[in-house]
Amino acid sequence: MPMTPDLSRLLRPRSIAVFGGGWGANVVEQLVKARFAGDVWPVHPARETVAGLRAYPSLADLPAPPDAAWIGVNRDATIDIVRDLAANGAGGAVCFASGFQESADGSDRNAALLAAAGNMPIIGPNCYGLINYLDGATLWPDQHGGRRVERGVAILTQSSNIAINLSMQRRGLPIAYMMTAGNQAQIGLAEMARALLEDDRVTAIGLHIEGVGDPVAFEALALAARKRRIPIVALKVGTSEQAQIATISHTASLAGSEAGSRAFFARIGIPLVSGLPELVEALKLLHVHAPLAGRRILSMSCSGGEASLVADTTAHYDLDFPPYTKAQSEAVSATLNPLVTVANPLDYHTFIWGDEAAMTDTFAAAMAPGFDLSMLILDFPRTDRCSDESWNPAVTAIGAAAQRTGHPAAVVASLGELLPEDRCDAFAATGIAPLCGIDEALAAADASACIAESWARSAPAPTILARHIEGKLILLDEATAKARLAEAGVPVPPGHAATNLSDAIEAATHLGFPLAIKGMGIAHKTEENAVFLNVSDAGAVQTINLDLLKRCDSVLIETMISGGLVELIVGITRDPVYGPMLTIGAGGVMAELLTDTATLLLPVTPPEIAEALASLKIAKLLNGWRGKPPADTAAAIDAILAIARFAQTNADTLEELDVNPLIVCEEGAWAADALIRMRTE
Repeated sequence: MPMTPDLSRLLRPRSIAVFGGGWGANVVEQLVKARFAGDVWPVHPARETVAGLRAYPSLADLPAPPDAAWIGVNRDATIDIVRDLAANGAGGAVCFASGFQESADGSDRNAALLAAAGNMPIIGPNCYGLINYLDGATLWPDQHGGRRVERGVAILTQSSNIAINLSMQRRGLPIAYMMTAGNQAQIGLAEMARALLEDDRVTAIGLHIEGVGDPVAFEALALAARKRRIPIVALKVGTSEQAQIATISHTASLAGSEAGSRAFFARIGIPLVSGLPELVEALKLLHVHAPLAGRRILSMSCSGGEASLVADTTAHYDLDFPPYTKAQSEAVSATLNPLVTVANPLDYHTFIWGDEAAMTDTFAAAMAPGFDLSMLILDFPRTDRCSDESWNPAVTAIGAAAQRTGHPAAVVASLGELLPEDRCDAFAATGIAPLCGIDEALAAADASACIAESWARSAPAPTILARHIEGKLILLDEATAKARLAEAGVPVPPGHAATNLSDAIEAATHLGFPLAIKGMGIAHKTEENAVFLNVSDAGAVQTINLDLLKRCDSVLIETMISGGLVELIVGITRDPVYGPMLTIGAGGVMAELLTDTATLLLPVTPPEIAEALASLKIAKLLNGWRGKPPADTAAAIDAILAIARFAQTNADTLEELDVNPLIVCEEGAWAADALIRMRTE
């Protein structure tokens, strides 16, 4: 596992030096405002005070080497100050200036900065810095909306503006740390997050990721978080630029960097959310309840409209709203008006609204079966025009019901603004998760359950990160491709490559009918009318081969696979960040029509392949559909595993692999077509 830089002094400083006048004065003001209890030492060669505090002419004049420094001077002076800080034993620095790696002429300057820092940690350059809301250490040059907390979540982002916006949230999320990564010249986002795991006051970590520069560092972060039982959730934006090479396989058109990111983060147990609201709500749920034990969800509301909204929104997430048993239903019914129909989601109507005892009994009875999360939909009126007094019995009742049952509970507003910040704080203080938005709440529950499921599994093996070589790209003909796959244990139909008519006729006679005949050297054979199936007599063999041998140097004569129940596509593409990606999906002519795929990274295990197959829309065909027998899923898994092993063995040279279709029969699975592109060393 990679070493984690020692950021302890920088993250939790007892002394802070601030370099620079304008932006630096803002940093000093924020430190005073945050009631930072340590020493603050402004450094300025021409001023006696900065933001009301005594200024020191130079680093040499400081009482001691600072634990942390914020440097807000020009890019060249930044390098000199970093060098002096490192030489004097400072604990670390934030570099505010831009004009380093992100600029066209910044490479040499970036190298000089790294050399100046040596072993001293630096954050940035080109970033705002960090805020430690636990201790009031605000190395931050601008206003922010956070407040001091005793425990809370850490948020790390590559964007300083995103960090400012997240600090302004009014959703009751207690933020312990806010950190920006900037250019990540020395320390990456994953390494920063890993350092925060050492603070016991951090309950969860949220990442805003623009690009994954070092997958190994993220794997190390996920493994360390698993050991510490600190959940991590991420928002991944953008796509990595890929070398623009012509892709000729179906797999390459189905898989991309987004699929690679999702596969990578799923593999390491960091769920991805789709936006900032989902990130905030997921962190809030994790802060209050830690990862949920499962996906069994209860929804309660006094309106059928809200119950319907929950039911409809659930379709977008892998969550379970299990119905009540007869006994459970009777227990809930006993607390309600006879006109109420008991279901999940539950519309308990307004008959008991305002009756605290009755609401407590209903909520407790509804929660009693032990759901992994029980949600009460509760929208508060705006208090500048309305009164929220009559909502208090429901507030007290859900708290009492959660205490009575001991099961995790959340209050969910259908709109974010209908759950005020003071209400959020009050709910969280009593162990109720305050969630803003139905969609966001369900996304949070889904992400939380994903983390628990990942922790329940064995830690994954390190992802195969193949080196890229610049060798010549070659396309193997189908016969050669299948021979290579067969050596790796992939089942292929018996066949023979022929370069002339007599050889083709002899091969057909030896193999027996029916046959498949294909022209080789053509990437998309079907489109070029170079595939002939179910050839059943010698005359057809002669006619077909006379035609194909005019267009191709050779033909492939194969035994026709009959009795196919399902056609799959199994392919490998090379992602520039994550290495070889395995794509499994609906194959044959349905491959690009349905785009029904799952993506995994290597190495892969049989259970992972089985789970990927089960996630496909065509999974019903594998299990038997409309009177047809079930397909040999075990044989399909074995074949896919063999393809993955081939890709792993040849990871450095394999550019692209496509088996389409992998025909799965009642007994056995066969690679009916294969395409391989490789680079020569």
